[in-house]
Amino acid sequence: MRDFTREYGRMIAEIMKYRGLYTAIVTPFKNNQIDTEALKALVEAQIAGGVDGIVPVGTTGESPTLSHSEHMEVIRLAIEYAAGRCQVIAGTGSNSTDEAIAMTKEAEAMGADGTLQVCPYYNKPSQEGVYRHFKAVADNTSLPILLYSIPGRSGIEISVDTVARLAADCPNIVAIKEAGGSVERVNQLVQALPADFAVLSGDDGLTVPFISCGAVGVVSVTSNVAPAEMKQLVDTALSGDGLKALELQKKYYPLMKGLMSLDGNPVPIKAAMALRGDMSWEIRLPLVALAEEKHGKLADLLKNFNLL
Repeated sequence: MRDFTREYGRMIAEIMKYRGLYTAIVTPFKNNQIDTEALKALVEAQIAGGVDGIVPVGTTGESPTLSHSEHMEVIRLAIEYAAGRCQVIAGTGSNSTDEAIAMTKEAEAMGADGTLQVCPYYNKPSQEGVYRHFKAVADNTSLPILLYSIPGRSGIEISVDTVARLAADCPNIVAIKEAGGSVERVNQLVQALPADFAVLSGDDGLTVPFISCGAVGVVSVTSNVAPAEMKQLVDTALSGDGLKALELQKKYYPLMKGLMSLDGNPVPIKAAMALRGDMSWEIRLPLVALAEEKHGKLADLLKNFNLL
């Protein structure tokens, strides 16, 4: 018997466009529990800043140190707080295919608009294994899938050929978050993929260069504290106003760079939000809070952009 609900979902996935600014939101903690009030305020600030979507429990959301129940609760709360005012792309990837499928099904039942699927990490599968992993996830959901290639954390990339193969074989795999730091790879992806397959930057500082080569947006860390500023940057780059986009790139690059260079993500961005009073300083081991001697430098950076 044909599953018309799933077929309709795949049709929707085919026409959904990932485009613009998506914030990889942090997960606020209070006494080692999810700080629901701070999370709600964060979602409201993102919507007020004009973001196109939020991405809960990705790398920035400390997904490796959340329990399964916490992971799904953050997604549920993000969907509830967003209330349809922006897309919610649930981070439900894993290096276990069965776990990725199960979490994705849960997120779909909760009402997520899409899912972020990271390249399997640590176990370092072959590209055939990568292909089969993502295809298995795609076959078990109607959600539009945003692949996530981040070789610095996964140990491997999703090859251009594998992305092209998945795009051809899985109608609901419609986009990729490209966090390999290579403009050349964006050029290769754009050449190999259908025109309606979205490439999003996974690095704030490369947003404008990537868009100039055919990317259509960014999954941003910086926009946790500067959603309106990052929205201006992305929209200007997408409008085709190259000179204005370069002007904004020059203006905001020190902020984007500073929030990633003081320590590993998400340590600096959570510290920035703590300095602003948006949430506590809490971060989960094995990550530790930003070293105290760096607080002044971070505060100066935020003041330079009127964010503190």
